[in-house]
Amino acid sequence: MKAHDLRELTEQELRQRLADQRKSLWMFRKQLTTGAVENVRAARTTRREIARMKMILRERELTAQKEATK
Repeated sequence: MKAHDLRELTEQELRQRLADQRKSLWMFRKQLTTGAVENVRAARTTRREIARMKMILRERELTAQKEATK
């Protein structure tokens, strides 16, 4: 999912997707140890999506702090 699509989500939806992606990454790592993984690049894309979501949440946090100090 692209960053501009993620920015349209509410904070609650974004946090839920972040939790889902983290769980997905954990399951991927578990499957990797058993050798049941076909697409090894899935972890890379999941990590990048997690990073995008965390970046957007941090941007919102900084914006809220900046508005609060005005």
